[in-house]
Amino acid sequence: MNVYANLSLVLLLILTAAGAILIKDLIGAVLVLGSYSFFLALLWAWLGAVDVAFTEAVVGAGLATVLFLLALFLTVPLEQKGQLPRGQWPAFVGLPLLGILLLYIAEDLPKFGDPLSPSNTHLAPDYLMHSLPATKTPNVVTSVLMDFRSLDTLIETAVIFTAGIATACLLRTSRHDSHTR
Repeated sequence: MNVYANLSLVLLLILTAAGAILIKDLIGAVLVLGSYSFFLALLWAWLGAVDVAFTEAVVGAGLATVLFLLALFLTVPLEQKGQLPRGQWPAFVGLPLLGILLLYIAEDLPKFGDPLSPSNTHLAPDYLMHSLPATKTPNVVTSVLMDFRSLDTLIETAVIFTAGIATACLLRTSRHDSHTR
């Protein structure tokens, strides 16, 4: 990756993080947070942590965004459904442009299976040589996830569990409120 792509990726990551915090509209905030997760996945892939990048893309940019949007759409009052909220046109124009920019930036990532990529030349040999003696676990993936990166895996699991519980509570509250009307 050239230096301009690196700087633009970090800049987009910072801008989307600030946008997700500062934006007042909930749907817009969810969409910006989804793009932040996708930028973070690209950053993890750039740093050579492909497993974390894949998890961030699937869970952070994909599943979490869908669950947040589902929770928002299920809690919107019936009289507001079918109406496009005011002030949403920048999101509908900006997000496709953002997607095109993401595809442009992703071109600089190492090709899948490239033996000369940083993750294959620096990380993989070290894990392959040291995982069995250090952890006594014959499966390298298991030793990496459960021994070398166990705290990270535990926190990811806690975040997913908390998001699921929060979504269930929101949906339950929404159903309860609609029955009392």
